[in-house]
Amino acid sequence: MPVTPEPVQSPEARFRELIKRPDEAVDLAEAALLIAKSAYPDLDVGRYLARIEALAREMRARVPEDSTEADLISALSRFLFEEQGFGPNVDDYYDPRNSYLNEVLDRREGIPISLSILYMEVGRRVGLPLQGVSFPGHFLVKCKLAEGMVILDPYCGGISLSLQDLQHRLREARGGEVSRAIVAGMLVSASKKDILARMLRNLKAIYLEQKDYARALSIIDWTVVLLPGEAGEVRDRGLAYLKLECFRAALEDLERYLQMAPAAEDLDEIRGHVVGLRRSTARLN
Repeated sequence: MPVTPEPVQSPEARFRELIKRPDEAVDLAEAALLIAKSAYPDLDVGRYLARIEALAREMRARVPEDSTEADLISALSRFLFEEQGFGPNVDDYYDPRNSYLNEVLDRREGIPISLSILYMEVGRRVGLPLQGVSFPGHFLVKCKLAEGMVILDPYCGGISLSLQDLQHRLREARGGEVSRAIVAGMLVSASKKDILARMLRNLKAIYLEQKDYARALSIIDWTVVLLPGEAGEVRDRGLAYLKLECFRAALEDLERYLQMAPAAEDLDEIRGHVVGLRRSTARLN
């Protein structure tokens, strides 16, 4: 009797399955590659995960078995950014390819969030308890060592940042005096969902700036799956549908937004869109 093959799981279904797990059980690299598959339909997620595994094996083989975590961090930064040549795309920072993990692996360049994901995922595979930090303006990585917390910047070659360095960066980003206590409060660990959301919002901003509403819509779809309770993402999807003249879908999302955020500051603007869309959809009927 012939065996019926099991149905192939879609990227969206696999993504939903991943993000339902406890944070420590979410494979950040796989989730990022599943998102990339929406832009690169032929992308082989397994093959790119194997490349990350290969990087980790190669790096681990170069360090003594009795290496400390501090030794591993130094070796990881040297391996990725000096030997393998990963680094920032300073010539075209807003190229969307910088945010897709497959492109980062292929082109060996990215932006803070994507280089941090690569750094954390290779590091995790060699035993480093790395965590992301959603620092204002520039994503960072941290690791708790026996001698204290170390803050690392994969966008700048994995350099270690002092509290004074972080104060200076925050002062440049926000202006005014910045106390050590304020900086310390901004070094909380980012969850895997937080990291994926930041990556998705970067892509959304790039595509909206380029007026590429079809690609922006695809990215917002992933964000709504990741953060179903975020009213602003539902609104933005509705507005993208509106730009694409998908009036019924736009109306559904914008009406949903009004229900989710009854006290939002942009209610009058969105209500105006809803009134116009109701007229448009009525004519279509």
